Amino acid sequence: MTRSVFGESVQGASHVRSGKECQDSLKKIEKDENTVILAVADGHGSDSCPYSKTGADIAVNVFCKIMEDYLDTYAKQPEMLLTFLKREGDTKVAQAIDTEWKRRILKTHSNNKREIVLDSDGNKDKNAVYKLYGSTLIGLVITAEFLFAFQLGDGDIMEVSEAGVQNVIEADKILGTETHSLSKPEAWRKVITRIKKKEGVQKLPVMYMLSSDGMANSYKSEEEFQKTCSDYYKLLRKHGAQAVADSLKDWLNETSELGCGDDITALFAYFSK
Repeated sequence: MTRSVFGESVQGASHVRSGKECQDSLKKIEKDENTVILAVADGHGSDSCPYSKTGADIAVNVFCKIMEDYLDTYAKQPEMLLTFLKREGDTKVAQAIDTEWKRRILKTHSNNKREIVLDSDGNKDKNAVYKLYGSTLIGLVITAEFLFAFQLGDGDIMEVSEAGVQNVIEADKILGTETHSLSKPEAWRKVITRIKKKEGVQKLPVMYMLSSDGMANSYKSEEEFQKTCSDYYKLLRKHGAQAVADSLKDWLNETSELGCGDDITALFAYFSK
């Protein structure tokens, strides 16, 4: 089996024109020959969230660190890890990620000597600090035995193979521009997770793609977005991962320019024979 993991974050076309930096972040860890951890975060980028790029950076690092720690803890007991994630993915795991993100946000805010406003009782308003760094988070852990998908807020986690295109996880869809966020109190309660156990020998090739909402929002319909996922899969099969990786930044810039104008991140894990 050959594995290729690559991705890009590009500044949205509208952000280029307005001079706003890219708010997306991505991280990948190829832990061993069978295990990959992927994460994509999308900082909100609004005037009320001036440090959301930092929030997105912290989000992907927290997800990868916590998931790597779980993998290490259960290194010799993959079935126990599978059971744990199935039972506790949207509770204990989500709480751990939520708590650690908020801890790192407060530390970063303090280290940068930024002001912390006081609430009506005269106490430090931590929630006001978190809001300054607001971000979504999606993540995927791929092992020899299972997939573990994690989602808080918008974005997409897709699987593409000869069997077709499917969402690895079905996220809550919120109307308008609102989305679930790590910055909100008890954010973990809005996390959706999914465990997918691999049965027998996985049929190859297969492509996994994590993308921020700027990707799907650049297409007129879900069908058009899924067709694009399928097109990437076909390009990988025909031309190989390196050729796609080399062109990815230009393609994403074009997608943003012709689409919604938002930042776009796409992170791929491609497995072939």
